[in-house]
Amino acid sequence: MFNFMKSSPKKKLEKTYEKLMKEAYRLSHTDRKAGDAKMAEAEEVLQKIKNLETK
Repeated sequence: MFNFMKSSPKKKLEKTYEKLMKEAYRLSHTDRKAGDAKMAEAEEVLQKIKNLETK
């Protein structure tokens, strides 16, 4: 009934990816190591998005 209000898993992952990239950028100016760690997390999320697209 309220299916239109649910977002797809891909959309959720895209939002998470965008959030992680912004955080990685912010951290890269002050703590490079933490910024690189966030970038690695973002890359993992991007890989999940690519896997969903190929299914």
